[in-house]
Amino acid sequence: MPANPGLSLQETIRPVPEMGHRLRFVTATSLFDGHDASINVMRRILQASGVEVIHLGHNRSVREIVDAAVEEDATGIAVSSYQGGHTEFFKYMIDMLRERNRAEIRVFGGGGGVIVNREIRELEAYGVTRIYSPRDGQVMGLQGMIDDMLERTEFDPKLDHITDLSVLRTGNRGELARMITAIENQLVGSPLLEQLEKEIKDTTTVRAPVIGITGTGGSGKSSLTDELVLRWRLDHSDTLQIAILAIDPSRKKTGGALLGDRIRMNAIEGNQIFMRSLATRSSTSETPAQLLPIIQAVQLAGFDLVIVETPGIGQGDSAITSLTDLSLYVMTPEFGAASQLEKIDMLDHADFVAINKFDRKGGEDAVRDVRKQLQRNRSAFDQKLSDMPVFGTVASHFNDTGVSELYMAIHSTLETRGMVVRPGSFSEHGVPESDPYGVIV
Repeated sequence: MPANPGLSLQETIRPVPEMGHRLRFVTATSLFDGHDASINVMRRILQASGVEVIHLGHNRSVREIVDAAVEEDATGIAVSSYQGGHTEFFKYMIDMLRERNRAEIRVFGGGGGVIVNREIRELEAYGVTRIYSPRDGQVMGLQGMIDDMLERTEFDPKLDHITDLSVLRTGNRGELARMITAIENQLVGSPLLEQLEKEIKDTTTVRAPVIGITGTGGSGKSSLTDELVLRWRLDHSDTLQIAILAIDPSRKKTGGALLGDRIRMNAIEGNQIFMRSLATRSSTSETPAQLLPIIQAVQLAGFDLVIVETPGIGQGDSAITSLTDLSLYVMTPEFGAASQLEKIDMLDHADFVAINKFDRKGGEDAVRDVRKQLQRNRSAFDQKLSDMPVFGTVASHFNDTGVSELYMAIHSTLETRGMVVRPGSFSEHGVPESDPYGVIV
């Protein structure tokens, strides 16, 4: 039946039935395709239907999409393709999923009239779950197509096979992703979680340090995280194994979530970086209820560094500090009057503060005011204001000196706290803020 044209989009949206696990979709447009209007519509309806959506944006290669699907332990992939190379693109995706032993991940696609009926039949015979045509849109409607996708994706993920921790030591990213999913869905028994905690606390275990990055919404946390990861990779000649856990809020009404931090990440390609997006789900704070055992699982998997990025937080939130070794609070110059700083709980706990988007009006004043507030909070009146760990950064600048100084400060602090950190090759610039004239063109 055609969708009722008299209904608004919101009125046609229905949450998916409650299940033992959450549906997770990776959405993107294909390589060399900048037409992302349709995939944006579809991923919004997926979110409103209770799905956790890992959105990659436009112009994404098969490898990027499959890597994301494996690390995110996705149940489905949805790709729009208007660039004409859809037959080879989707077949290569199916081949790569089979190579990675994840052939059960459902693959959906669409491309308007670009993908003709003969090609649709060929791709579905090859293994694509379904390619939607313009006719499908006319008959089923937008929500009808989404409902069809969800019905085809409701399969048993078979996570009950995880009964010991040996899978974490294999170095297999797919197995780590499955373990994280099992922990998220509370499918790992208490004895195994207790064993996990015991092994992490064992003094003979080399435990990766955990850095928590939090801050206000829209402050550029993901971009700054990406720039810090890039510097770690350059500084250590890409020898460090780094895990990133990026958290975004769930929608209370539907349970869906937009897990969009991968859009801002440009330095996560390759085998040295593992990234997993998490939704807060039923948690009342900025961190999921199962975050601690997830961090411990990543540590046991042998990473050298773990970075946890939270969603945007309010003035009274600081939950991340109890789970991490170091914390970075990211904000922008637009925080209002200086008295507002007295209300920010993270300024009592943060090891470092980044005033990102420092090139905006009031950036220098913001750094000064935050340094004064940190000095008061710490009763550090015997220290110079310039010694307060507040850095003016512009994560969108290439080779930003403020970001580099922040990186060096974090790196040296990890060393002074006795954590195992390999020596790097970067040199300190001595300028704890962005230099607009230091950009290489």
